[in-house]
Parts: sequence; structure tokens; C-alpha cells
Amino acid sequence: MTPPIVTETSAGSIAPTQRGKVRDIYDIGDTLFLVATDRLSAFDVVMPDGIPDKGRVLTELSAFWFDRLGAVVQHHMISTNIAAFPQPFRSMPEQFAGRSMLVRKTRALPVECVARGYLSGSGWLEYQAKQSVCGISLPPGLCESERLPAPIFTPSTKADGGTHDENISFGEAVRIVGEQHADGLRKLTLELYTRAADYALQRGIVIADTKFEFGVDDDGTIVWIDEALTPDSSRFWPADVYAPGRPQPSFDKQFVRDYLLKIGWDKKPPAPRLPASIIEVTSEKYREALRRLTG
Repeated sequence: MTPPIVTETSAGSIAPTQRGKVRDIYDIGDTLFLVATDRLSAFDVVMPDGIPDKGRVLTELSAFWFDRLGAVVQHHMISTNIAAFPQPFRSMPEQFAGRSMLVRKTRALPVECVARGYLSGSGWLEYQAKQSVCGISLPPGLCESERLPAPIFTPSTKADGGTHDENISFGEAVRIVGEQHADGLRKLTLELYTRAADYALQRGIVIADTKFEFGVDDDGTIVWIDEALTPDSSRFWPADVYAPGRPQPSFDKQFVRDYLLKIGWDKKPPAPRLPASIIEVTSEKYREALRRLTG
């Protein structure tokens, strides 16, 4: 039986300190309590219908990658075990178990760190017009979905609610966070992506690109925060049918985006209701990504 779709969360009378597109955040002193709901956003608008199990997939995959790649950089995860959660969250397993993470606080750096290994999405559009991606020149003659000669770092702004992220140059990233942090973010982003992409390919998934977020702790050390290599923050393609020169089938929310484009939605609130078939297929895509990557 499909579990209920969790679109809102609360712990008794405690309301989230912050409610993002997908996550509810509770500030509990020295730590944060993150709850991944089943909400789904597309084109920066939250859909009226959730995706069953989505929040659990995001949490389990993030925990998997934090553990697997923890030797590369410190991360903010403390525990996903409900026994380690503070009250009142611990006493509400039906609402919080499996989709929640206790994390340490950091000061978030105001740049999103994108690694691209393949030519897709906005990168493909820019390449067709300028033979570059985020100002980085690329060889001529590349086609859609083609693997790049080497992964590239393409930072973007972190948009406030209701606005869109914007691609920026590395020089602009330096202006925003400083040269030392910008250099560190680029190095960590590319190393995390390369290691994850190599592993995922062995499990039948091409990670075309992914987005990381980082903060700094009280000592100024860079810490990996937010989510980690999930279908919400990455393009996951099935490796067995990958073929450059066309769009790829995926294990992420591109399926929903394609549906919304097909029906001609103007990408402005309110978003249309999603058919049951779209919800069901999207949920299965998320679960399949989890199965392939974690076994």
C-alpha cells in the first residue's frame, strides 16, 4: 500500500522555523532538524500534489553519499536515526522517521556549486549559442547530452523565494565568497562529482550534473550541507540506454517538467494538478534511483 503523501510537517505545537520548497527546517539551538517532505517543485514552483516516498528517498540518498564521500570534505549530518532525535520528534516516528536528519549548524555560503559532466539543460542551450557554458569555452562540434572532455564547475546564485537561480562566472563567485573559498568550493565540487559519477556508473546511472551547497563552521572550515546527489539536485540517466545526440530518459523530476511543458503551463503559480499516472511514474523513478545507487 502506498504511504500517505507528506506535504506538511510539524512537531506538536512547534512550527518549522523555515519552510523551503521541499524541506521543513526546525532550529533547535546548536543543531537543525531537517524534514524532507514529499513536496515537489518544478520551474521553482511547488506542485499542489506530492510524490509518495520522495522525502524518504532524498534523505536516504543524502545520508548514503555523506557517509560514502565523508573523507573528501566534512558534512553537516549528525544522524538519521530517530532514536537520536530530540523530543518531540522522537515520539512521532510515523511523521519523521525515514525522512528526517539532525545536522549541525553552519553559515551557508551564498553560492550554489554545480558540476557538469555532460552537455544538457541550460548548458546545452548556451553552448548552441556561444560554444560555452557559464563562460567556459568548450570544443566545437559537441552534441546534446555528450560527455564533456572534463567536468566543469559552473556556480550559480542562491535565489530567494519566488526568484530563479542565475548562472554566474567563477570571477563573480570570487566576488561573492572570496578567492580562497571560491577556489575551495571549485575543488571540492569537482572531486565530489568525479567520485560519485564513477561509482554511479558502476551501478547503472550516469550523473550528468549535480548541485552542491556548502557552509562554513565557526573555524572557517568548509562543510558540505543541504542534500547530497539526489534526484532533486542532479540529472540521473540510465546508463544502459544512454546515447548522445538527444535528450535522455531520467530518474529525476525531468519527467514532471516534460509533462508541464507538454501541457503548455506558463511556469507561474498556481501550478496545475498532476495526473495520478505522472505521480506514480515519478515516485517509481525516485525509488529506482535509490535502489540502483544503494542496493
